[in-house]
Amino acid sequence: MSVVRLVGRLLALGMILAWAGAAVAADYPTHPVKIIAPFAAGGPSDITARILADKLSASLKQQFYVEDHAGAGGNIGMTQVARSAPDGYTILVASSSFLVNPSLYANNPYDPFKDFAPVTLAVDSPNALFVHPSVPAKTVKELIALMKADPGKYPIANSGLGTTPMLASELFKLTYKLDVTTVPYNGGAPVIQAVVGNQTPTGFATLPPAYPQLKAGTLRALAVTSAKRAEAVPDVPTMAEAGIPDQESDTMQGVFVPAGTPPEVVALLNREIVKALALPDVQAKCKEIGFDVVGDTPEEFSAYIKQQIDKWHKVIVDAKIPQIK
Repeated sequence: MSVVRLVGRLLALGMILAWAGAAVAADYPTHPVKIIAPFAAGGPSDITARILADKLSASLKQQFYVEDHAGAGGNIGMTQVARSAPDGYTILVASSSFLVNPSLYANNPYDPFKDFAPVTLAVDSPNALFVHPSVPAKTVKELIALMKADPGKYPIANSGLGTTPMLASELFKLTYKLDVTTVPYNGGAPVIQAVVGNQTPTGFATLPPAYPQLKAGTLRALAVTSAKRAEAVPDVPTMAEAGIPDQESDTMQGVFVPAGTPPEVVALLNREIVKALALPDVQAKCKEIGFDVVGDTPEEFSAYIKQQIDKWHKVIVDAKIPQIK
């Protein structure tokens, strides 16, 4: 076959594939769409997924529903999406464990760059250090003093392997040479339940699952790990303001589809999600529970992913956190 004829066939094939992708996007969705949140119900990924499912169901006139697949620091749910058909009918709403696990697990089951197509960074939220109301410490420094005075009495719950609250708890423990146990749970909601129930008197988690308990007074926040105070809890200082520097971390909630999903479908989902995030009721809900709305482009989100993976790799190495085999 001549080179000219080969090139002509390849161009024709490309046009056919482009036409097929456009046709898929024009019809999408024709049946219900599953959104997987890879942590426990009630946590920030689940909350984000349900907000988006409600709005996408309304705007695209098809049911978007949420399934929670917790376990292995989010790897169970994330790997399930990575292995799903790239047709737009399986969507992932993942937290920062998506960015951390490639460095934390020796044999991570997914490749963040090859197995997924980023859609948008939907929302972001700071992590926070919480305590049960019975804990006498009213500041982070007082809590450190308690932990040093009575080693082992104040274990720290966190949101699970691969989450930024897990890294925040380990970094806090290492920085101040604290002889305390860190206890991983399968998501932010179980952490909050454990601290409220005083099974673990302290914990690191994101703000959204903690907000109702903070309002009710069954939980107390000592500090947030963001660079500035969170609008949802303006009276809670940052770790730096509390005299505890270099402890910044946050937790993203990003939307992904399997690699190979038609770009027209990715663009449609991005457009509809960004539009949903701009709605006044969604903005108010996110602000109330401690989410900062982002809603960026796939290209911007891709650059953020690369930057954050590099950042957390450095933290894991510098903190000498052993890889999970």
